[in-house]
Amino acid sequence: MDMRNTVALILGGGRGTRLFPLTKIRAKPAVPLAGKYRLIDIPISNCINSGVNRIYVLTQFLSVSLHRHLRQTYRFDHFYGGFVELLAAQQTVDEGTDWYQGTADAVRKNIRYIEQRWVDHVLILSGDQLYRMNFEDMMRTHVESGAAVTIAGIPVQRKDASALGIMKVDDTGRVIGFVEKPKTEEQLAEVRTDPAWIDAHGIPSEGRDCLASMGLYIFNRDVMVDLLTHTDYEDFGKEVFPAAIANHKVQLHLFDGYWEDIGTIRAFYEANLSLARKSPPFDFSDSRAPVYSRARFLPPTVVEDAKITGSLVADGCQIGRGTVIENSVIGLRTVIGDNVTIRNTVIMGADYRESKEDLAPGQMPIGIGDSSVIEGTLLDKNCRIGKNVRITNAAQIENQGEDEPMQVRDGIPIVIKDGVIPDGFTF
Repeated sequence: MDMRNTVALILGGGRGTRLFPLTKIRAKPAVPLAGKYRLIDIPISNCINSGVNRIYVLTQFLSVSLHRHLRQTYRFDHFYGGFVELLAAQQTVDEGTDWYQGTADAVRKNIRYIEQRWVDHVLILSGDQLYRMNFEDMMRTHVESGAAVTIAGIPVQRKDASALGIMKVDDTGRVIGFVEKPKTEEQLAEVRTDPAWIDAHGIPSEGRDCLASMGLYIFNRDVMVDLLTHTDYEDFGKEVFPAAIANHKVQLHLFDGYWEDIGTIRAFYEANLSLARKSPPFDFSDSRAPVYSRARFLPPTVVEDAKITGSLVADGCQIGRGTVIENSVIGLRTVIGDNVTIRNTVIMGADYRESKEDLAPGQMPIGIGDSSVIEGTLLDKNCRIGKNVRITNAAQIENQGEDEPMQVRDGIPIVIKDGVIPDGFTF
């Protein structure tokens, strides 16, 4: 399936408040993932592996680190003709200085980039999901069905439907109904799908009778331009998509792989830890569809008589004697002292390695000090954790703190980026 005339728009989202404090100093797509990647690497890698090499990333909040990552990572040669470019909210003669008011409004304010004559199809993606998909398959569904819009959908249980947009389809897979986050049995009954229909289309239903929108769309270019220029719709999921159902042929593309919407601290934490399992739900080592990221040319990790089980350890780390690491993710350049215990913890690592000469008098080094215990915790980048620190949330606090170096969200302690935790601290 020829994807050369397809442009991808990756929606970077708003402030990402549900991922605070990780998004307090960075755009949501720039949040580190699995020790060495960023969230934005997932949709971009899916595009590259699917033959889509003209990619725009739309964002407006705290885009400096995201821009730096894109610039340093994704460079196509002149003969390949591709690009990955950031489209941040900006002042223009036509649009003034308004911020993006939603996902659809963000695309509308950049409509000139999809009105180019070489564009036939527009691929709309989210910047905060973990999944692997070949968009050529989705494009084949789109073209063969003669649809104006195609949406990716995944079967889900009824108990999960209340947090998602649920679609109703006819026997041909055409979408004929949509309910956003149905809460009542009456609403669910309106969009229920016969599990036998799902089974008949090559995916085991396993009791799942709801088809959830994944927020991934293919639009015919002219249809998208018409929908955006003749309306003031602000959101794709809540407004543009329902309008498309009413006025155009919208086709479902069924998907049944791993898909996780990383929209909350709890979802982010659990998705990271799931990657450290023996058989992870998402495999970064799949050579047929690799996940790309910035090449950093770091030295191998050094481990001194430590015990590490069920964990991911990135490059450039130093792990001391007697340290125990279980079911955790250890990010780039992490320095861990002697006799440290780390369990069920996500450590994002450090942006740089420092020597003793780099430290000011009395300054604590980046890393985790000797004899500390860290359990069920998120450590953002460049944290300085003292000796004999104990962070386990023994009191099971759900939410706490706003500006402190250590905060709690969804029951998970979080040490913010550049946070300093003194020797002997206990939580």
